[in-house]
Amino acid sequence: MSVAMDPNELIAVAESVAGEFTTPGGEVEAASVAAAILSGTGNVYTGICIDARCSLGFCAEHAAIAEMLKARESVVVMVVAVDTSGHVLSPCGRCRELLWQLDPENRETTVVLAPDRTALLRDLLPFR
Repeated sequence: MSVAMDPNELIAVAESVAGEFTTPGGEVEAASVAAAILSGTGNVYTGICIDARCSLGFCAEHAAIAEMLKARESVVVMVVAVDTSGHVLSPCGRCRELLWQLDPENRETTVVLAPDRTALLRDLLPFR
């Protein structure tokens, strides 16, 4: 994974798509969390979370991964999620597991935990 980007640049990309809204039907809220992924080819993919009244929905990281997969990419160099206030959020276990399963190279994915703190995915899932 030789593609480089500053974590703060990726945070800014995620912040640009965050902004909570409710759909006209009033039963679905979206974008209270946004994610950005830097792929192995240097592309950046974004996603937003969806929360439905029926308790169905998905995380912003999953939406960003879906965008990446549409482009037939699977290597994630760096990932970040933020809320509408710009606070960096650690990916949940489900998101970490999906990243892990996408591609063996993703064990070395840099996960942004704060503007000045990162960890490798392999260190966040040490006893997988």
